[in-house]
Amino acid sequence: MEQLYSQIITKNHISGKRPIIILTGPTAVGKTEISIRLAKAVNGEIISADSMQVYKFMDIGTAKISSKEMQGIEHYLIDVLNPTQDFNVVMFQRMAKHAMEQIYAKGKIPIIVGGTGFYIQALLYDTIFEETQESPYRSELTQYYEQYGAHMLHEKLKKIDPISYEQIHENNIKRVIRALEFYHDAGYPISRHNIEQRHRESPYNFVYFVLNDDRKLLYDRIEKRIDAMIKDGLVEEVANLLSMGCTRDMVSMQGLGYKEIIPYLNGECTLEETVYILKRDTRHYAKRQLTWFRREKEITWIDKPSFSSVEGMLQFMLLQLIEKQIIIGDRNITE
Repeated sequence: MEQLYSQIITKNHISGKRPIIILTGPTAVGKTEISIRLAKAVNGEIISADSMQVYKFMDIGTAKISSKEMQGIEHYLIDVLNPTQDFNVVMFQRMAKHAMEQIYAKGKIPIIVGGTGFYIQALLYDTIFEETQESPYRSELTQYYEQYGAHMLHEKLKKIDPISYEQIHENNIKRVIRALEFYHDAGYPISRHNIEQRHRESPYNFVYFVLNDDRKLLYDRIEKRIDAMIKDGLVEEVANLLSMGCTRDMVSMQGLGYKEIIPYLNGECTLEETVYILKRDTRHYAKRQLTWFRREKEITWIDKPSFSSVEGMLQFMLLQLIEKQIIIGDRNITE
Protein backbone atom coordinates (compact mmCIF):
# COMPACT_ATOMS: atom_id res chain seq x y z
CA MET A 1 0.00 0.00 0.00
CA GLU A 2 1.23 3.48 -0.83
CA GLN A 3 2.22 5.26 2.37
CA LEU A 4 -0.21 7.94 3.43
CA TYR A 5 1.39 11.36 3.42
CA SER A 6 -0.57 12.84 6.29
CA GLN A 7 -0.70 15.76 8.63
CA ILE A 8 -2.23 15.77 12.10
CA ILE A 9 -5.01 18.22 12.74
CA THR A 10 -3.93 19.53 16.13
CA LYS A 11 -7.48 20.61 16.94
CA ASN A 12 -10.72 19.92 15.16
CA HIS A 13 -11.76 23.23 13.59
CA ILE A 14 -15.38 22.70 14.67
CA SER A 15 -15.12 21.15 18.12
CA GLY A 16 -11.75 22.56 19.19
CA LYS A 17 -10.83 19.13 20.55
CA ARG A 18 -7.40 17.55 20.31
CA PRO A 19 -7.07 14.22 18.47
CA ILE A 20 -6.59 10.78 19.93
CA ILE A 21 -6.71 7.31 18.39
CA ILE A 22 -7.79 4.19 20.29
CA LEU A 23 -6.80 0.72 19.07
CA THR A 24 -8.02 -2.11 21.22
CA GLY A 25 -9.47 -5.60 21.06
CA PRO A 26 -9.38 -8.91 22.92
CA THR A 27 -6.13 -10.49 24.03
CA ALA A 28 -4.12 -12.22 21.26
CA VAL A 29 -6.15 -10.63 18.45
CA GLY A 30 -3.03 -9.08 16.89
CA LYS A 31 -3.00 -5.43 17.96
CA THR A 32 0.79 -5.04 17.95
CA GLU A 33 1.48 -5.31 14.23
CA ILE A 34 -1.32 -3.01 13.09
CA SER A 35 -0.53 -0.47 15.84
CA ILE A 36 3.03 -0.06 14.56
CA ARG A 37 1.83 0.31 10.98
CA LEU A 38 -0.73 2.87 12.07
CA ALA A 39 1.76 4.88 14.14
CA LYS A 40 4.13 5.09 11.17
CA ALA A 41 1.34 6.17 8.83
CA VAL A 42 0.01 9.01 11.00
CA ASN A 43 3.23 10.14 12.74
CA GLY A 44 1.97 8.85 16.07
CA GLU A 45 3.38 7.48 19.31
CA ILE A 46 1.87 4.71 21.40
CA ILE A 47 0.59 4.73 24.98
CA SER A 48 0.03 1.25 26.39
CA ALA A 49 -3.40 0.66 27.91
CA ASP A 50 -2.38 -2.65 29.46
CA SER A 51 -2.64 -3.04 33.22
CA MET A 52 0.30 -5.48 33.37
CA GLN A 53 2.81 -4.31 30.74
CA VAL A 54 3.48 -1.31 32.95
CA TYR A 55 5.58 -3.64 35.16
CA LYS A 56 9.26 -4.43 34.72
CA PHE A 57 10.44 -8.07 34.69
CA MET A 58 7.02 -9.24 33.46
CA ASP A 59 7.62 -9.87 29.78
CA ILE A 60 6.49 -13.37 28.87
CA GLY A 61 3.15 -13.53 30.68
CA THR A 62 2.12 -10.08 29.44
CA ALA A 63 3.17 -10.75 25.82
CA LYS A 64 5.06 -7.47 26.12
CA ILE A 65 6.17 -5.81 22.90
CA SER A 66 9.93 -6.03 22.37
CA SER A 67 12.23 -3.17 21.37
CA LYS A 68 12.66 -4.81 17.97
CA GLU A 69 8.89 -5.03 17.46
CA MET A 70 8.53 -1.31 18.29
CA GLN A 71 10.48 -0.48 15.10
CA GLY A 72 11.56 2.88 16.48
CA ILE A 73 8.06 3.98 17.52
CA GLU A 74 8.10 5.56 20.98
CA HIS A 75 6.04 3.64 23.55
CA TYR A 76 4.86 4.93 26.92
CA LEU A 77 3.71 3.18 30.13
CA ILE A 78 5.75 0.05 29.48
CA ASP A 79 8.36 -1.09 32.01
CA VAL A 80 7.88 1.90 34.31
CA LEU A 81 6.93 0.27 37.63
CA ASN A 82 8.42 -2.45 39.79
CA PRO A 83 6.12 -5.45 40.26
CA THR A 84 5.89 -4.79 44.00
CA GLN A 85 4.16 -1.45 43.32
CA ASP A 86 0.43 -0.89 43.02
CA PHE A 87 -1.12 0.24 39.76
CA ASN A 88 -4.72 1.30 39.22
CA VAL A 89 -6.97 3.23 36.87
CA VAL A 90 -6.35 6.57 38.58
CA MET A 91 -2.58 6.15 38.20
CA PHE A 92 -3.03 5.10 34.58
CA GLN A 93 -5.19 8.12 33.85
CA ARG A 94 -2.63 10.51 35.32
CA MET A 95 0.39 8.87 33.65
CA ALA A 96 -1.35 8.57 30.28
CA LYS A 97 -2.35 12.25 30.30
CA HIS A 98 1.25 13.21 31.00
CA ALA A 99 2.42 11.02 28.11
CA MET A 100 -0.18 12.60 25.82
CA GLU A 101 1.12 16.07 26.58
CA GLN A 102 4.63 14.92 25.65
CA ILE A 103 3.35 13.51 22.37
CA TYR A 104 1.31 16.61 21.51
CA ALA A 105 4.39 18.76 22.24
CA LYS A 106 6.22 16.87 19.48
CA GLY A 107 3.44 17.58 17.01
CA LYS A 108 2.47 13.92 16.98
CA ILE A 109 -0.73 12.04 17.76
CA PRO A 110 -1.30 9.75 20.76
CA ILE A 111 -2.42 6.21 19.93
CA ILE A 112 -3.81 4.32 22.91
CA VAL A 113 -3.17 0.60 22.39
CA GLY A 114 -4.18 -2.21 24.73
CA GLY A 115 -6.97 -4.39 25.98
CA THR A 116 -7.90 -2.89 29.36
CA GLY A 117 -11.22 -1.33 28.43
CA PHE A 118 -11.83 0.27 31.83
CA TYR A 119 -8.55 2.18 31.57
CA ILE A 120 -9.31 3.32 28.03
CA GLN A 121 -12.76 4.52 29.04
CA ALA A 122 -11.36 6.45 32.02
CA LEU A 123 -8.87 8.28 29.80
CA LEU A 124 -11.16 8.87 26.84
CA TYR A 125 -13.99 10.36 28.88
CA ASP A 126 -11.84 11.90 31.61
CA THR A 127 -13.73 9.90 34.23
CA ILE A 128 -13.90 11.38 37.72
CA PHE A 129 -13.17 8.86 40.45
CA GLU A 130 -14.37 9.40 43.97
CA GLU A 131 -11.35 8.43 46.01
CA THR A 132 -11.79 7.65 49.69
CA GLN A 133 -9.28 7.63 52.50
CA GLU A 134 -8.36 4.44 54.34
CA SER A 135 -11.41 3.58 56.41
CA PRO A 136 -12.25 1.11 59.16
CA TYR A 137 -14.61 -0.59 56.74
CA ARG A 138 -11.79 -1.18 54.24
CA SER A 139 -9.78 -2.77 57.02
CA GLU A 140 -12.80 -4.87 57.95
CA LEU A 141 -13.14 -6.09 54.35
CA THR A 142 -9.44 -6.90 54.19
CA GLN A 143 -9.71 -8.95 57.36
CA TYR A 144 -12.78 -10.72 55.95
CA TYR A 145 -10.82 -11.64 52.82
CA GLU A 146 -7.89 -12.94 54.85
CA GLN A 147 -10.24 -15.09 56.95
CA TYR A 148 -12.72 -16.37 54.35
CA GLY A 149 -10.97 -15.94 51.00
CA ALA A 150 -11.62 -14.25 47.65
CA HIS A 151 -14.78 -16.16 46.73
CA MET A 152 -16.69 -15.28 49.89
CA LEU A 153 -15.60 -11.63 49.63
CA HIS A 154 -16.78 -11.52 46.02
CA GLU A 155 -20.16 -13.01 47.00
CA LYS A 156 -20.79 -9.91 49.14
CA LEU A 157 -21.18 -7.96 45.89
CA LYS A 158 -23.94 -10.17 44.54
CA LYS A 159 -26.88 -8.47 46.28
CA ILE A 160 -25.67 -4.87 46.52
CA ASP A 161 -24.10 -4.53 43.05
CA PRO A 162 -24.83 -7.43 40.68
CA ILE A 163 -23.34 -5.54 37.72
CA SER A 164 -19.97 -5.18 39.44
CA TYR A 165 -20.30 -8.76 40.64
CA GLU A 166 -20.39 -9.90 37.00
CA GLN A 167 -17.73 -7.49 35.77
CA ILE A 168 -15.07 -7.86 38.47
CA HIS A 169 -13.25 -11.18 38.75
CA GLU A 170 -13.20 -12.55 42.27
CA ASN A 171 -9.39 -12.66 42.25
CA ASN A 172 -9.22 -8.90 41.72
CA ILE A 173 -9.34 -8.28 45.46
CA LYS A 174 -8.61 -4.57 45.33
CA ARG A 175 -11.48 -3.83 42.92
CA VAL A 176 -13.89 -6.04 44.86
CA ILE A 177 -13.02 -4.24 48.08
CA ARG A 178 -13.29 -0.89 46.31
CA ALA A 179 -16.79 -1.71 45.02
CA LEU A 180 -17.96 -2.84 48.47
CA GLU A 181 -16.40 0.18 50.11
CA PHE A 182 -17.97 2.57 47.59
CA TYR A 183 -21.45 1.19 48.27
CA HIS A 184 -20.85 1.43 52.02
CA ASP A 185 -19.68 5.07 51.81
CA ALA A 186 -21.86 6.44 48.99
CA GLY A 187 -25.04 4.44 49.50
CA TYR A 188 -25.33 3.40 45.85
CA PRO A 189 -23.39 0.95 43.61
CA ILE A 190 -20.10 1.91 42.00
CA SER A 191 -21.48 0.42 38.76
CA ARG A 192 -24.10 3.19 38.70
CA HIS A 193 -21.38 5.77 39.22
CA ASN A 194 -19.40 4.25 36.34
CA ILE A 195 -22.45 4.31 34.04
CA GLU A 196 -23.04 7.98 34.87
CA GLN A 197 -19.41 8.75 34.08
CA ARG A 198 -19.70 6.84 30.80
CA HIS A 199 -22.29 9.35 29.63
CA ARG A 200 -19.76 12.17 29.90
CA GLU A 201 -18.72 13.74 26.62
CA SER A 202 -15.15 13.04 25.61
CA PRO A 203 -12.82 16.06 25.62
CA TYR A 204 -11.05 14.56 22.59
CA ASN A 205 -11.72 14.19 18.89
CA PHE A 206 -11.28 10.43 18.66
CA VAL A 207 -11.72 7.28 16.65
CA TYR A 208 -12.14 4.12 18.74
CA PHE A 209 -11.05 1.06 16.76
CA VAL A 210 -11.83 -2.43 18.10
CA LEU A 211 -9.96 -5.22 16.34
CA ASN A 212 -11.80 -8.55 16.31
CA ASP A 213 -11.47 -11.97 14.72
CA ASP A 214 -13.43 -15.16 14.22
CA ARG A 215 -14.00 -16.65 17.69
CA LYS A 216 -12.44 -20.03 16.86
CA LEU A 217 -9.37 -18.42 15.32
CA LEU A 218 -9.01 -16.15 18.35
CA TYR A 219 -9.26 -19.04 20.80
CA ASP A 220 -6.76 -21.10 18.78
CA ARG A 221 -4.34 -18.17 18.86
CA ILE A 222 -4.80 -17.83 22.63
CA GLU A 223 -3.96 -21.50 23.18
CA LYS A 224 -0.90 -21.38 20.93
CA ARG A 225 0.29 -18.21 22.64
CA ILE A 226 0.04 -19.85 26.07
CA ASP A 227 1.91 -22.94 24.85
CA ALA A 228 4.64 -20.61 23.56
CA MET A 229 4.74 -18.72 26.87
CA ILE A 230 5.30 -21.93 28.81
CA LYS A 231 8.02 -22.97 26.37
CA ASP A 232 9.67 -19.54 26.58
CA GLY A 233 9.92 -19.67 30.38
CA LEU A 234 6.74 -18.31 31.94
CA VAL A 235 7.09 -20.59 34.98
CA GLU A 236 10.64 -19.37 35.52
CA GLU A 237 9.52 -15.75 35.13
CA VAL A 238 6.91 -16.14 37.86
CA ALA A 239 9.38 -17.96 40.13
CA ASN A 240 11.81 -15.07 39.67
CA LEU A 241 9.13 -12.55 40.63
CA LEU A 242 8.32 -14.48 43.79
CA SER A 243 12.02 -14.55 44.67
CA MET A 244 12.04 -10.75 44.30
CA GLY A 245 9.42 -10.48 47.06
CA CYS A 246 6.20 -10.51 45.03
CA THR A 247 3.23 -12.21 46.67
CA ARG A 248 0.03 -13.59 45.20
CA ASP A 249 -2.09 -10.75 46.64
CA MET A 250 -0.13 -7.99 44.85
CA VAL A 251 -1.71 -6.21 41.87
CA SER A 252 1.02 -7.45 39.52
CA MET A 253 0.42 -11.06 40.49
CA GLN A 254 -3.30 -10.83 39.71
CA GLY A 255 -2.62 -10.76 35.98
CA LEU A 256 -3.43 -13.70 33.71
CA GLY A 257 -0.43 -15.98 33.45
CA TYR A 258 0.79 -15.09 36.92
CA LYS A 259 -1.98 -15.93 39.37
CA GLU A 260 -2.40 -19.33 37.66
CA ILE A 261 1.30 -20.26 37.85
CA ILE A 262 1.72 -19.52 41.57
CA PRO A 263 -0.40 -22.52 42.74
CA TYR A 264 1.74 -24.79 40.54
CA LEU A 265 4.94 -23.43 42.07
CA ASN A 266 3.41 -24.01 45.51
CA GLY A 267 2.72 -27.64 44.65
CA GLU A 268 -1.05 -27.20 44.66
CA CYS A 269 -1.60 -28.55 41.13
CA THR A 270 0.20 -30.04 38.15
CA LEU A 271 1.60 -28.07 35.23
CA GLU A 272 -0.96 -29.72 32.95
CA GLU A 273 -3.79 -28.53 35.20
CA THR A 274 -2.24 -25.06 35.35
CA VAL A 275 -2.04 -24.74 31.56
CA TYR A 276 -5.64 -25.93 31.20
CA ILE A 277 -6.85 -23.31 33.73
CA LEU A 278 -4.78 -20.57 32.11
CA LYS A 279 -6.16 -21.30 28.65
CA ARG A 280 -9.72 -21.48 29.96
CA ASP A 281 -9.44 -18.25 31.96
CA THR A 282 -7.81 -16.42 29.05
CA ARG A 283 -10.62 -17.44 26.71
CA HIS A 284 -13.14 -16.21 29.29
CA TYR A 285 -11.19 -12.96 29.62
CA ALA A 286 -11.28 -12.38 25.86
CA LYS A 287 -15.03 -12.93 25.92
CA ARG A 288 -15.43 -10.38 28.76
CA GLN A 289 -13.30 -7.88 26.85
CA LEU A 290 -15.57 -8.13 23.80
CA THR A 291 -18.63 -7.73 26.00
CA TRP A 292 -17.11 -4.54 27.44
CA PHE A 293 -16.27 -3.08 24.03
CA ARG A 294 -19.78 -3.75 22.72
CA ARG A 295 -21.14 -1.49 25.45
CA GLU A 296 -18.89 1.43 24.53
CA LYS A 297 -20.00 4.41 22.43
CA GLU A 298 -18.89 5.37 18.93
CA ILE A 299 -16.95 2.17 18.25
CA THR A 300 -15.47 1.35 14.84
CA TRP A 301 -15.18 -2.42 14.56
CA ILE A 302 -12.42 -3.96 12.46
CA ASP A 303 -13.34 -7.58 11.77
CA LYS A 304 -10.19 -9.23 10.49
CA PRO A 305 -11.98 -11.83 8.30
CA SER A 306 -13.48 -8.94 6.30
CA PHE A 307 -10.03 -7.84 5.11
CA SER A 308 -7.64 -9.67 2.81
CA SER A 309 -4.53 -8.14 4.36
CA VAL A 310 -3.10 -5.91 7.08
CA GLU A 311 -2.74 -3.25 4.39
CA GLY A 312 -6.48 -3.39 3.78
CA MET A 313 -7.20 -2.90 7.47
CA LEU A 314 -4.79 0.02 7.63
CA GLN A 315 -6.39 1.64 4.60
CA PHE A 316 -9.81 1.37 6.24
CA MET A 317 -8.49 2.90 9.47
CA LEU A 318 -6.81 5.80 7.70
CA LEU A 319 -9.97 6.63 5.80
CA GLN A 320 -11.89 6.72 9.10
CA LEU A 321 -9.30 9.10 10.55
CA ILE A 322 -9.56 11.40 7.54
CA GLU A 323 -13.35 11.38 7.74
CA LYS A 324 -13.21 12.27 11.45
CA GLN A 325 -10.73 15.07 10.62
CA ILE A 326 -7.98 13.63 12.79
CA ILE A 327 -5.53 13.56 9.89
CA ILE A 328 -5.39 15.21 6.48
CA GLY A 329 -4.66 12.95 3.52
CA ASP A 330 -2.63 14.72 0.87
CA ARG A 331 -2.69 11.80 -1.52
CA ASN A 332 -5.07 8.99 -2.35
CA ILE A 333 -4.64 5.77 -0.40
CA THR A 334 -4.32 2.89 -2.78
CA GLU A 335 -3.74 -0.78 -2.05
